Amino acid sequence: MSSSINTNFKQYLVSTKPKGAAIPAGLQDLLLAVVNTCSTLSHEVAQGALIGLLGSAGSGNVQGEVQQKLDIIANDQLMDGVKECKSLAGLASEEMELPVAVQGTGDYLLLFDPLDGSSNIDVNVSIGTIFSILKKQDPSAPLQTSDFLLSGRHQVAAGYVVYGPQTTMALTLGDGVVMFTLNKETSEFLLIKDAVTISPSTKEFAINMSNMRHWADPVRRYVEECLAGTTGVRDKDFNMRWIASMVADVHRVLSRGGVFMYPWDKRDPKKAGKLRLMYEANPMSFLVEQAGGASINGTQTIMDLQPTGLHERVSVMLGSKEEIERLKQYHS
Repeated sequence: MSSSINTNFKQYLVSTKPKGAAIPAGLQDLLLAVVNTCSTLSHEVAQGALIGLLGSAGSGNVQGEVQQKLDIIANDQLMDGVKECKSLAGLASEEMELPVAVQGTGDYLLLFDPLDGSSNIDVNVSIGTIFSILKKQDPSAPLQTSDFLLSGRHQVAAGYVVYGPQTTMALTLGDGVVMFTLNKETSEFLLIKDAVTISPSTKEFAINMSNMRHWADPVRRYVEECLAGTTGVRDKDFNMRWIASMVADVHRVLSRGGVFMYPWDKRDPKKAGKLRLMYEANPMSFLVEQAGGASINGTQTIMDLQPTGLHERVSVMLGSKEEIERLKQYHS
């Protein structure tokens, strides 16, 4: 699945043939609508305080988290941007309790985290949009929440857009990972990397070290061994990175390898983890696997998990395959 560098996103969708087959027109339309909305969001994120978009909205989302003004704006814009897509049956957002029906006979379902990394908005650190697309199992039936509750293996496309020094998108259609960067003069996403791959080994990990005392023993063991460097059993020095924005941390993993971890911890033992399976873990796991990496919740492959709710949480460990295999061994 190769296209020439600097191909724009629309040209890419028309010309590429993942697994030898053309991308269905309805899926092309939906992806274009999502990406065009992200182009608009990129401009508004860049304006920030100049157009009054920074700060708290004074409200909470379905998870009880404080919403930022940009959270609500991004959610509304994505809904407006895709609602005319004839191929879209319904959508679900991390910011909304229930899914929304769009077209009565659409083929596709869209799930999204409209603005990942909200805590970074006011301090001008990278944030982003994460999206996942599923095929509706029965297009003729009325939309139900259960339509969305499919394992990550059912995803037909997934990606993210990171709003940083450049606005960059990573996308998979199930046949590798490609990256695009937004040309802000033309508002077009242009192909910059074809066949993104994650090195199987690494010397870099990302985790919030302030939570170390709350982790399960396997995670603590892994990190302690990394910190011991050449004096420990790993016999190599590791670097630690943590941006507190999953989309930015995973973008680094896709760009240069590494491991990202947001594990279960004992502060809230009844919750399987912090991140959302449907809006964050599944799409990011799809990307990482397609780039040659791996993704687990500790003992199981995330893409194989059967979701039980739209806002289900999960422990996440993803990135370079050799390190994820080590983490899995420690958990078992």
